[in-house]
Amino acid sequence: MAAPSAWPDEDLKPLLTGEMAKFTPSPAPKPAQLAPFRDAADTELTLAKFRGKVVLVNLWATWCVPCRVEMPDLDRLQAALGGPDFQVVAISQDRAGATKAKAFLAEVGLRNLDFYIDATMKSGRAWGAYGLPTTFLLDRDGNEVGRYLGPADWAGPAAQRLIQAVMARKPAG
Repeated sequence: MAAPSAWPDEDLKPLLTGEMAKFTPSPAPKPAQLAPFRDAADTELTLAKFRGKVVLVNLWATWCVPCRVEMPDLDRLQAALGGPDFQVVAISQDRAGATKAKAFLAEVGLRNLDFYIDATMKSGRAWGAYGLPTTFLLDRDGNEVGRYLGPADWAGPAAQRLIQAVMARKPAG
């Protein structure tokens, strides 16, 4: 097998087919912004909490119909790949607050995703998300590997192959 390129862009291009054809790789390492958001206990945190893991950050809202449709796929993805090397971090962008977002997650029966919210929506702006859903794939060093604007089948084989390819890479540090 050939040695990986300096940045995953070239390594990942063969994987960007089917459902993942709309995934846009970052042309160079780009540290993810450490904009704050909150967990279920209302503790403020940033993406620094997840360093060392490959992270799929999904920005969603209860009022966003495509977001609501893809949430079960994100839950299944977390069930399939989640653990010490990977985590889905789905951050609600609901200004109405945690109560409404938590109620939606319970209503659709999601069991594998941890709850995160940014009712200020500052995290989405800091990350350059100009529509919902927007999903960012981060490597173990906290760099944005790429992004996907719009809903996707995150539990499907194309998405899992892409994520597993990033998981297979060693951290730079």
